[in-house]
Amino acid sequence: MHVDIVVTGIIQGVGFRPFVYRTALQYTLSGFVRNRGDAGVEISVEGEERHVKRFISELRERKPPLAQIYDMDVNYSADRRLSKGFRILKSFESGNWSGSVIPPDVSICDQCLRELRSRGDRRHNYFFITCTDCGPRYTTIEQLPYDRPNTTMQDFPMCKQCRREYSDPSNRRFHAQTVACERCGPKVFLTANNGETVKCKDPVREAGRLLGEGKIVAVKGNGGFHLAASTVQSDVVMRLRRTKERSQKPFAVMAQSLEAVRSFAEVTEAEEELLTSYIKPILLLRKREKCFLSDQIAPGLHNMGVMLPYTGLHVMLFDDVGEPAFIMTSANPPSEPIIIENDDALRRLSGVVDYFLLHNQKIAQRCDDSVVRMVGRVQSIVRRSRGYAPAPIHLHGSADCCALGLGAEENVNSCVLLRDKAFISQYIGDIERLETYQYLKDATDHLLSLTKAKVETVACDLHPKFATSKLARDLAARLGCEVVQVQHHHAHVSSLMGEHNVEQMVGVACDGFGYGADRKAWGGEILYCNPEGYQRVSHLQEQPLVGGDLATRYPIRMAAGILRNSDGVEEWLLSKARYLPHGSKEAEIILQQLRRKPPLETTSLGRVLDAVAAVLDICHERTYEGEPAMKVESAAVAGRDILGLKPQVEGSMLETTNLLEALFEQRKKHSTADLAKSAQAYLARGLAQLASEAAEELGVDAVGFSGGVAYNEYIASTLRRLMEAEKLKFFTHSQVPPGDGGISFGQSVVAGFKGCSGG
Repeated sequence: MHVDIVVTGIIQGVGFRPFVYRTALQYTLSGFVRNRGDAGVEISVEGEERHVKRFISELRERKPPLAQIYDMDVNYSADRRLSKGFRILKSFESGNWSGSVIPPDVSICDQCLRELRSRGDRRHNYFFITCTDCGPRYTTIEQLPYDRPNTTMQDFPMCKQCRREYSDPSNRRFHAQTVACERCGPKVFLTANNGETVKCKDPVREAGRLLGEGKIVAVKGNGGFHLAASTVQSDVVMRLRRTKERSQKPFAVMAQSLEAVRSFAEVTEAEEELLTSYIKPILLLRKREKCFLSDQIAPGLHNMGVMLPYTGLHVMLFDDVGEPAFIMTSANPPSEPIIIENDDALRRLSGVVDYFLLHNQKIAQRCDDSVVRMVGRVQSIVRRSRGYAPAPIHLHGSADCCALGLGAEENVNSCVLLRDKAFISQYIGDIERLETYQYLKDATDHLLSLTKAKVETVACDLHPKFATSKLARDLAARLGCEVVQVQHHHAHVSSLMGEHNVEQMVGVACDGFGYGADRKAWGGEILYCNPEGYQRVSHLQEQPLVGGDLATRYPIRMAAGILRNSDGVEEWLLSKARYLPHGSKEAEIILQQLRRKPPLETTSLGRVLDAVAAVLDICHERTYEGEPAMKVESAAVAGRDILGLKPQVEGSMLETTNLLEALFEQRKKHSTADLAKSAQAYLARGLAQLASEAAEELGVDAVGFSGGVAYNEYIASTLRRLMEAEKLKFFTHSQVPPGDGGISFGQSVVAGFKGCSGG
């Protein structure tokens, strides 16, 4: 019997061809296997019928651990008398089936880790140790097919021993494209901040010792540079904050082991599973009550971002030091892409760090660390990048056309929706600077090249002045297709619907800002969505944005606007004038503005939480995205809902002035923790009431929660409990970020499932 098979999925760079080879030999089949230029794998075999059928069965049942098969096109025919024996052929450059995928970067595997530690192994202490089951993938790939000449490893010709392993089907480095050793592979070296090489026997462990001594080191990883520093020396942490101009934003830390993590953070079973997985993301963990790491790592927060070493280099950093963890934060200036070039790092970071730990392998694709939070046993992705991108989201239905989504303005990425798969790029960032705009453009072009997508619709945000809207127009003109504008919160809910294959949904979409259909600032919305579009069913009360964008920076402005008719607010505002850049003079101007009708208003739940932070003296300036709301959540962890406020709903609007008035009145009578918890409880109950009433009226049984506020564990869990008590199906995100990192996916779902007629 002869059979031709085309396999699609995550099957290149994960040891799939060697697995096929060994399986074919096991069943004495003749034929070949080869990579296709579209990232699929082509197999042709013949032999006894029972052996051929068993071979096909085992392709699915015993595939390598990192492989994911989405489809197998199997065609039987009569024997063609293939040459005896089975071979792995050179990759086939063509292939007209677009949409296969390449794997994301994978953390170091246990076998490579054992070899790294084994004195008798020839890769003992080699920082770039990899195999078919681990190592960088996406960050090395310049074009498909995923073969060594198409990666940054083309600069490192294999030595005889590596070539022998690469060519031996019985070796686990058989066709591992990043195979290398100390003799032929990338080299690592240490320099001072002026670029002069530091002479030492072991650059990696020397860098670790310097970190233990309180030095700041720029470390080049697989996807870009990190800034590394001590986690127990507060003076070092504060120095890093000053030089990086990052006064409050939390730093991620890399712990040397799971045991070390448990010494300063609480780890559930589900969190341990993700923390130790091949993805090894930054995971937000609750601090232990007596956390001995510096308070300045995540000031004012009850949790912190923790990851484990995911390369041989990271593992070796900890060998000669006693510290449980190092700060490991992306080495990019604010609102700029992560740095990837050695010369660029030396030029831009010499005033920030004391030393550089460099290697000489190029980085083809920037890729930040992914950030995840576990809510119960469900992951909530904050930033989808290393370990996830560019692996696609597999949909249950096929889109009407190929759509490209470009996101909004913050936490941007791009998404190509092609038939039943959505390919989401790595995290790009906030599109505030030309460098980040260019990064989004380049990453999108690379994604289009890898997927071989022929885009028919480009989707963008409704806001006319977003840089991504301009890029959408430019790309549509270049590609000869149309532009579809998607309202921000409609994209949030559509993202949730696409992820869970839901045809219609009442979506609770809450965040800081989204441009509304009425040209106002939305952010606390209940929408009814289906494939035809959306309907705004209800929303939070409109509140004044005193000073426009300044109200998003200084929460006291938001609080003053909401409390403008309350007794004592003028005295309170003047007493808080020290938190404003221009003090009492600015406070007087705010009071004058409050006496007039506010020109700008918003329904944003994020801004309400900002106001709560100001009234309860939790946070008076937003120095990073979501800071006031995150600190309110942290303050509420130990609190109780002592106010028990009943939601006040007027028509289709949830009142929020009454909440702030109650907090203002009770702020000196109860603890900050109890009032913060009471505020969250009121908002969660109010949203639940609006959503359940809308679901009943519309005859919908699915309710979802999306937007940046969906990261709030208490609000999300309360909504789930209340919705399920009403016998409604409740959905949250697990594969796509609830925040703006999921907008591009939602945009592509709206555009792709409407067809290409605009809609």
